[in-house]
Order: sequence, then C-alpha cells, then structure tokens
Amino acid sequence: MSAGVDMAGGLRTAGSSMPGLEFLRTMAQSGLHWLVAIWIFAGGFVFMEPSPYEVMFLLVLPVALMTRVGVYRHTLKLFMLLVAFVPFALIAVFQVKYSEVSDALIYTLVTVFLMLTSYFVANYVADAPFERTRVIMRGYLAAGLLTAALGILAYLGLMPGRDLFLLYGRAKATFQDPNVFGPFLMLPAMFALQRVLLGSQFRAVWGAVLFGILFVGVFVTFSRAAWGYILISAMITFFLNFVLEANDRQKVRMLVLALGGTVLMVISLAGLLSIPAVADLFATRASFEQSYDTGDTGRFGRQGYAFELALENPLGLGPREFNKLRITEQPHNTYVNVLHAYGWGGGLVYWVLVLMTLWRGLKALGVKSPNRLLIIPLIATYIPLVAESAIIDTDHWRHYFLIVGMIWGVTGGYWRVSPLQKREGRPALI
Repeated sequence: MSAGVDMAGGLRTAGSSMPGLEFLRTMAQSGLHWLVAIWIFAGGFVFMEPSPYEVMFLLVLPVALMTRVGVYRHTLKLFMLLVAFVPFALIAVFQVKYSEVSDALIYTLVTVFLMLTSYFVANYVADAPFERTRVIMRGYLAAGLLTAALGILAYLGLMPGRDLFLLYGRAKATFQDPNVFGPFLMLPAMFALQRVLLGSQFRAVWGAVLFGILFVGVFVTFSRAAWGYILISAMITFFLNFVLEANDRQKVRMLVLALGGTVLMVISLAGLLSIPAVADLFATRASFEQSYDTGDTGRFGRQGYAFELALENPLGLGPREFNKLRITEQPHNTYVNVLHAYGWGGGLVYWVLVLMTLWRGLKALGVKSPNRLLIIPLIATYIPLVAESAIIDTDHWRHYFLIVGMIWGVTGGYWRVSPLQKREGRPALI
C-alpha cells in the first residue's frame, strides 16, 4: 500500500483492488454522509460526558477511513497544533492536588478528542466544501430546530416533563446549561438568515420561518450573552452579505427586510413581554450587572485571581482544580481556564488555534469565490463566540470545535466549486 498526493493538494492512500474491500468501500461511501449528519445531530444532546456526539464519532471515523477521506496540506497546521497541545495537557493532568487524576485525565482526553473532531471536519469539508457543508448543516439544523422547539414548549409549559428542559426557569433544552444551549443555535440561525437575505422568494420565506424558531429558542434561554451573540452575529451576517455578495436589487431588498424585520421583532418581543412571568424574568436577566458579577468572588474579580494563579503555575493547576481552592466557581474565562487546565504551553497552543482560525476566515472573505457564501455565516458565528469565550468556558463545547473545523475545511478547499454552485451560487443550507 503506497501513499500519493492528489492534484488538489490532498494526501491519499492507494488501496487494494480486492473485490471484497472495494465492496465494503462502496458501502461505506454511500453511508458516510448519512452517518456524519446523524453525528452532527447528536451534538444537540449533551446531558453528560461522554455524550452521544462522542459515541457517534467512533462510528463515523472508521467509515471515513474506509472511504479514504483526503488528508490535506491546508489542514496540516491544525494537526500540528493538536500534536503540540497533547504533551502540555497531559503534564497538567498530574498537577492536580484536590481532584482525582482520573477525572482530570478524562477532562483532558475529551478536549483532545474535540480537537481531533475539528481536524476530521476540516479534511471532510475540504474534500467538497459546498456538498459537505450542506451535509453538516442538515444535521445541525435538524438538531437546532428540535432543541429550540423543546426549549420553547418547555418554557411555555406546553409539554409534559418540562422541568427536564428548564434550569431556574430558563430554557436549556437537551443541554446542561441555557448559556450553552443559546450559542448552539447560532450557526443554523445565521445560515437561515443568509437565505432570507439572498435567497429566492420561497427560500427566503422558509429561511425566515427557520430563523424565527431559532431566534425564539435563543430568547427563552434568558442568557444575556446569547442575546448579544445573536444580535452581533446577525449584524455581521447582514453587513458581509450586503457588502460582499448582494447585487443592487438584493441590497434594496435587504434594506427593506432589515426595516421590516426590526419592526416585526419589536412587536414579537412586546407580545412576549406582555406575559408577566416573561417580563419579570426579562427585567432580571436584562440587567448588565448581576450579583454574581461583582466583588472579589464575582465573575470579574474571580477572573483576576485566576489569571494571577495562572502566572504562578507554568505547568498548570490541572482541569477543574481552580474551584477547589479559595473560590468555589470556575473563572468562566476560557483564555484563563486553558492556562489552568493545560499549562502555559497548552494554553498558548489554544490561543494560537483561535487566532489562526480567525485569520483564515477573515482572509477568505477578501477572496471572491462561491464558497465565500459558506464562510460568511461561519465567521459571523465564530467572531462573537471568540469574544464570548472571555466570559464563559467554551473549551468543551462540541459546536465550537465543529465551527473551527468547518472554517479550516472551507478555506482549505476554497477553490473546489461544485457544478451546483456554478449554476446558482446559493447558500449551503437545505
């Protein structure tokens, strides 16, 4: 068995010509995309670790290897970051003093696993950006719509067992926390919004329905970060499509839609806030300063103390060790937490991953290609996510690493354009 490089820049392995292996490979190729869609769909159900997402990936990976999914030079740096991260992260595991080493090891292995999924997604998408992004978004959209519906119905008290999907009166759906559930809905919401802005009449109406469901799902999380997130992402999506992709006729329509959408949103919010229970919770959550934000042990005081500890411990404290010390809560700042959990070396690798992903996405925006329609929702979702990571821990968010992998994948295969894109140039969303 020998290895070769294809003309597109991918490293591929020349397989055996044995009929049995070829039959298995054909079967695997026919089922791979369905498995990927189901795997992504499973990312909407995160009650525990390991979650169904991890289990499904263990099915996807061998099938992908059997189909000889390409390994591309453009994603090599992502693999190098993963390799560089592992030794620092494992050293940090053995720095724990108040936690079990086994628990710390599991936490770190989950992080490594999620980084591996980014690398897999990057290569999977780079092989055929439009088609593969559409496969992923079908699974993601289905998960987003289902979880949004569960969250909305539970919050409104319209389903049995509603308490399973609520936390402190806020919708969390099939997640452990409303603050994770809300951001999970952002990527499909931005693809839906792009369809509203640039799609044909039917596609725009369908996109508006999808966006509306996802928007209400975000609203009932009563997460201040998620509210700001969807607003900023929507503004970035609108601006980039307006400046980079829309023709003159579409620009006029987008301005009309922006005005009409704003009015409709205000009316909808007014209707929701006419419900006393909703209005009371909204008034509480809309405050920019909550009791747990201030003081020495509040969110921001806690982050300062956490950063001081990080500077004093170059090998790290170990995963989840911080809340065993003077303060019983996590720092809720990913960029500080990675220094604790993975040491200075692992933290630096994580920072580099964030910066390189941003750079690849932003750089691609300056290059005209049908695949730029794929990058716009991705980067519009990723930029606020990077900012939100400064106030919440995102290093175990499955969809975070999925978005990272998709950005690397689309940019890695940026010049691979499908016949469908050449004909229509439409956004990759079902």
